[in-house]
Amino acid sequence: MTKKAISLFFSCLICATTAFSQDSLSVVKWDLQTCLDYAKKNNIQVSSARLSQQTSQQELILSRGSALPNLYGSATQYVNHYHNEAVYGSGNYGLTSSWTLYQGGYIKSDIQQKNVEVERANLNILQQVNDITLQITQYYLNILLDKETIVYQQNVVTTSQAQVEQAKKRLDAGSIAQKDVAQLLAQLANDKYTLVTAENAQRQDLISLKQLLQLTVTTFDVITPDTIISKKAVDNLLSVQQTALKDRPEVKNGELNVKSAEFGLQKANSGYLPTLTASGSAGTSYQGAGSGYFSQLNNGFNQQVGLSLSIPIFTRKVNQVNRAEARINIDQAKLSLKDTKTTLALTIEKAYINVVNSQNQYDAAAEAFKYNQETYRVANEQLKVGIVSMVDFLQQKSLYTQALQQYIQAKYNAALTIEIYEFYKGTPVKL
Repeated sequence: MTKKAISLFFSCLICATTAFSQDSLSVVKWDLQTCLDYAKKNNIQVSSARLSQQTSQQELILSRGSALPNLYGSATQYVNHYHNEAVYGSGNYGLTSSWTLYQGGYIKSDIQQKNVEVERANLNILQQVNDITLQITQYYLNILLDKETIVYQQNVVTTSQAQVEQAKKRLDAGSIAQKDVAQLLAQLANDKYTLVTAENAQRQDLISLKQLLQLTVTTFDVITPDTIISKKAVDNLLSVQQTALKDRPEVKNGELNVKSAEFGLQKANSGYLPTLTASGSAGTSYQGAGSGYFSQLNNGFNQQVGLSLSIPIFTRKVNQVNRAEARINIDQAKLSLKDTKTTLALTIEKAYINVVNSQNQYDAAAEAFKYNQETYRVANEQLKVGIVSMVDFLQQKSLYTQALQQYIQAKYNAALTIEIYEFYKGTPVKL
């Protein structure tokens, strides 16, 4: 291979490696809706609920099949040998069928109950989707909070670095003490630490969101929306509660649970009633030692049909216990439904209180940040000309940093509480 060819080969290799490296480092950025759509398809809890729903459908198919007749075929072949006699074959062939004509309404009640269980399985999927929606929204907003905190904290670090550089110049000019420079350097180190903490919080929240999404992409990030709604008119609490108690899947699921338990009682009551079953069979046989094979099958062909009536007289308290347990299950389902409604109503009331309080806190935090920002700006100008003590300046800067953190936290907390409260009234989450 010539030197020119070798050079060309390594050039191509370097280009390919660079292209692969750039492609592997490309960041996947999703908005909130993309995260929600992906989670609905891939989240383990949602996928598990779908599998349970498929199981319920199979149980329904099996229940419907119990209303149909069955049919079984059988064939038995023998080889016979007796002492001092020849070896010959024999066989029996037949078909049997049975059909439950009446079982005290058990089959009908069981089919109805299985239909209800399929509906409940569908509602379980919706419940899982609702739960995952709120969790993803919270993590998404946490990441946005982290991002904004990082931006503000980067500005704080930049300002602190400028203050240190200015203080060093003044120290060289003899207009500031060494301890003042040391205090500013300590403050700069603290600001950098706060920035690193914010960056780490963002990474941790991204990992939590990826885990919720079942996403293995290493370079993942979220898209920051143009606006975050932290102020909005709050709907009447009673109307939201009434809407949720009527439409939420957990309530409908609880109501269907009561209905399913009632069908269970009907099935238990059927144990006191008779069962009527129709049966039939057809078969034939042959003995190899006799006449011809086909003539034996023809002569031996027989058919039989019949009805069987089974009347429960004494069941050793099985039916009594089954009915008692079915009634207990109904009462338990009703209690569970009551608890679900109570919990939901109180959860919505708590969400209402949270959204009202968080918006008030946001207003207060925004106002406090506004004034502390202006005071800090003035203190920074005073520091430049040396007319403010270092203690007063650092105290004002600390107040500004606290106000900044409270403002960002209040902003995203208000946005989250709005989304949660709106979600309970049926409004889709949308940033």
